Amino acid sequence: MKPDASKPSNTAADQAFLEVEAFDELDAILDDLRLRYDETPQWEFCEGFMAAVICTRRPLADDDVLSALLGLPASGEVFNHEEHGSFTDDAQRARFMALWNQRRAEVSTALDSEVDSLEDDRCYHPEVMDVRGAVADMPPEEQAGFKGEDLPAFAQVWALGFMFAVECWPDEWTAPRDKDAAKWLDDALQAVVAMTEDDTAAPEVSPLSEEGAPSTSIDRLNAFGEAIWAVYDLRELWKTLGPKVETVRVEATPGRNDLCHCGSGKKYKKCHGAN
Repeated sequence: MKPDASKPSNTAADQAFLEVEAFDELDAILDDLRLRYDETPQWEFCEGFMAAVICTRRPLADDDVLSALLGLPASGEVFNHEEHGSFTDDAQRARFMALWNQRRAEVSTALDSEVDSLEDDRCYHPEVMDVRGAVADMPPEEQAGFKGEDLPAFAQVWALGFMFAVECWPDEWTAPRDKDAAKWLDDALQAVVAMTEDDTAAPEVSPLSEEGAPSTSIDRLNAFGEAIWAVYDLRELWKTLGPKVETVRVEATPGRNDLCHCGSGKKYKKCHGAN
């Protein structure tokens, strides 16, 4: 039985694998990238994107991942400062990749662990933010600065990052021919897609703090739990099916008494089939 994700204990923030300082460092690098490429995403988006990359049917090259996620020029592509992001130098890129690969290894380990509860320390706990809760906890004068802004719902940005990766490599997410496997895939993806939608219900609990102001509906937290299990399902599905096998197409060989394909008018056995 899947656990009730509406309980606000054991928060995502408390269960983060990397230390807080490491996530702060990632945020700082992304902020710096954003100075040169304003479409650089926040880490929560990256976190969802990473989960999808890990679940993708075949391994993806780092250059392809960074190109899609951070707008970096693809291999062989000429840099365009209006269209591409860029690291300050090789050291910054190396540091980002070190932190990225550490987090990726931790998430992969979590998704490959046999767990039956979201409260298990080995379970995958996405690094997500509760923006609405953070604003609700601010003094009234600070809250006024966010009046009228469309604040993301809990884990919405994470889900958007996940689905963005799916859209980047659609061939790797094509439904398998087996009907049961195809339904497995569709059900899991729909659970993640549900988290890309807004939480329009009345806020009832704080997802990341027992003392925080209510910012999220219980239905939303339950949906978040279903999305986590969906990521496990997707990881298991593609591991079970393995990499996509390309169909090998073999050209039909003429019969020995057929006319040769070269147009000579001779029989195939007397022409190109004579060798």
